Amino acid sequence: MASEKKVFAGPRVRRLRRERGLTQARMAADLGISASYLNLIERDQRPVSVQVLLKLAEVYDVELRTLGGDNEAQALTVLREVFSDPLFRDAGLTIQDLREIASASPAAADAISNLYRAYQESVTNGSMLAERLADRDMLDGAEAPGLPLEEVRDFINSRNNHFPELDDAAERLYASAGIGSEEPYVALRTALRDLHGVSTRIAPADLMPHELRRYDRHRQTIFLSELLDQPGRSFQLAYQLGYFEQSRVIEDIVESSGLESEEAQRLCRVALANYFAAALLMPYGPFHKTAEATRYDIRLLGRRFGTSFEQVCHRLTTLQRPGARGIPFFLIRVDNAGNVSKRFSAAGFHFARFGGTCPRWNVHDAFRVPGEIYTQVVQMEDGTRYFSIARTVSRAGSGIGVPGDQYVVGLGCEIGHARKIVYSQGYDLDDERGAMPIGVNCRLCERLDCSQRAFPPLKHRLTVEDHVRGISPFGVPVRDA
Repeated sequence: MASEKKVFAGPRVRRLRRERGLTQARMAADLGISASYLNLIERDQRPVSVQVLLKLAEVYDVELRTLGGDNEAQALTVLREVFSDPLFRDAGLTIQDLREIASASPAAADAISNLYRAYQESVTNGSMLAERLADRDMLDGAEAPGLPLEEVRDFINSRNNHFPELDDAAERLYASAGIGSEEPYVALRTALRDLHGVSTRIAPADLMPHELRRYDRHRQTIFLSELLDQPGRSFQLAYQLGYFEQSRVIEDIVESSGLESEEAQRLCRVALANYFAAALLMPYGPFHKTAEATRYDIRLLGRRFGTSFEQVCHRLTTLQRPGARGIPFFLIRVDNAGNVSKRFSAAGFHFARFGGTCPRWNVHDAFRVPGEIYTQVVQMEDGTRYFSIARTVSRAGSGIGVPGDQYVVGLGCEIGHARKIVYSQGYDLDDERGAMPIGVNCRLCERLDCSQRAFPPLKHRLTVEDHVRGISPFGVPVRDA
């Protein structure tokens, strides 16, 4: 039997203690160990035993994956991606240097990432301006890239995509308004009329060619585009009801977020109203209970709560309530060009911050057969395996000749949770040989035998010969000493 892997988590334990404002003596008393032993743990001179890990999770309500180093692993991925830029070629930083930065302070890694992103934005803006100055007719209406959107994504991820104050309020309104007793769209129309004197009208597409929802304050009417399907109409009404009912709570969260720009604050308000809408349609308690009972059958959950495939997937990533946690899912949404428009990283899964995803991950294959659910076991370079599902979703179009936008939503979790998911039937989850080896993206992946690279591996020299063709289109990799 393989020996148990020792966990050295000194910087994480020390950071947790300081975040809670505790002395070593106080934390040691909470954990039932001596202060001298805790001091050795924090200096990485002793591993953290399983008993101490469990006690930390119980006393301070933190997840074991956090103590196990997932935050540091994600921070290391971010740092590797940033310092892979040729800008830092002469910096002389080794992977061990980056690992020490990530371990000492994941927040510092985030700060470096934000600074690098700001640098990228300035370079991009300069390039765009130069291009448009060459054609002055294009100068008007120039738009800056979406840095505020990334700031909001980072804030939501920092909260683990969980806002208990909104969940609790949504459950109360769900019960008082009787939303679960009839079809959601009908119940929401009634709630808006009775609670706020707001009526609902479905508008023809030619009257709302560029809008799906519009609230007319003067007429006290919400107009919904006829292009929306029933789950879409319900969600838009729940969104508007969230603005009416929870504006103060939403504003308090925005004020505590640290977001400074008006654009980022506005985007955050929209994201929180969307969160409340999902929580109102899929209230935490009933939704979590049903998800567990149905083994996370996404289609069945959608039928039960009158919601779409994407709405269910997104809601599943928010089930972080202490004492009633769901599976820690990660989520991604991509278009057929590989652009990432939504991502939430849980369970240690690493997404690239400044690029696409691995072409071996079958999230891209789902475009081949729209509506079909694709499943896959993947293995990252660190050996961690994940189970993922992927399926196309569509957005409302504009009628004949203008199809709706199509995306793929990918949802997944660590392999240890996969047995709780109905889609894992037929997989031998203990067989590591059945996992597809993938990486974060081509620039960061160090797998030398991949034929689908878009870029050469950063950490290995390449030899290109006239009469030798390697598996990789970038030549034969030579391992650096």
